[in-house]
Amino acid sequence: MNLLRKILLPIVPFYYFVTWLRNKMYDFGIKKSNTYDFPVIAVGNLSVGGTGKSPMIEYLIRLLNDKKYLATLSRGYKRETKGFRVVTASASAQEVGDEPLQFKKKFNDIIVAVDADRRNGIANLRSLNPKPEVILLDDAYQHRKVKAGFYILLTAYYDLYCDDIVLPTGNLRESRKGADRANIIVVTKCPELLSLEERKKIERKLALKPNQFLFFTSIAYGENIVSVSETKSIHSILDRPFTLITGVANPTPLIDYYTSLGLMFKHINFPDHHSFTNKELEELKTHEFIITTEKDYVRLSSHIPDGKLWYQPIEVSFVKDANLFDDKLMRYLNDSDSSR
Repeated sequence: MNLLRKILLPIVPFYYFVTWLRNKMYDFGIKKSNTYDFPVIAVGNLSVGGTGKSPMIEYLIRLLNDKKYLATLSRGYKRETKGFRVVTASASAQEVGDEPLQFKKKFNDIIVAVDADRRNGIANLRSLNPKPEVILLDDAYQHRKVKAGFYILLTAYYDLYCDDIVLPTGNLRESRKGADRANIIVVTKCPELLSLEERKKIERKLALKPNQFLFFTSIAYGENIVSVSETKSIHSILDRPFTLITGVANPTPLIDYYTSLGLMFKHINFPDHHSFTNKELEELKTHEFIITTEKDYVRLSSHIPDGKLWYQPIEVSFVKDANLFDDKLMRYLNDSDSSR
């Protein structure tokens, strides 16, 4: 904990009270939450920083895409536009945000949209023809104006929400009680060989409600790196030095993975969702071989020549019980269909 955060400790009770009061006003109906007669699935977290929301959204897309006509709705963090916007594959990250553009480039047959006002975004999505049958809300756990039908709460293995406190000293956007709204809690970025004993220990710490389900996932790195025009095996560059560029909340898992493979690389780290300056871009162009994250690739690919820039694909990998997770989602969709 840095010095400034320690200095701001007296503000924590005030922040806690404000967020607690806001949640209670929604819980008691004093503030209005919109509910919907079609499936709305929200993926989010209690803490600031990366918990793996984008890989989870992509997992849900792969799970549901051949069953329902899908839409994703994101805020479009750091975009330079306002209001509702349907994302096209030809858009720029500056127009729509890096993660929504990543979704659209990878899954062109679904609707991808951005709107900071999720209620307005949902209304606009449902006015389209054809309209989406299921909407996935990206990073909308605290957006209480919308009441999703199903909540998936993510918490990182190395930074569990139960071990944290609210801002500004801690990293929580709201108190730990906010986890009670979740249908499913997923501990992300776990070691691949997480023991049963460790899983049980975390389950006790999280103290789930009787109606909640807990799952554990790790990061699965693709065997190939990808550029605009080709793919190549990560093992084919064991003897080739490269520059690793990251602008994500926590690059440590990727660094550890590449180190474990014995790769030779220089790491240049930027803040999460970093907007690269012209000077930075010109400097990056001097590097002969760059590997970056998929999110960063979306922002960099229009500036750095093909052949120099590659990205490392990642996916969610369940430590255990992937079929049970899938079944919970499908049961929610089936129940939603039967209730209409």
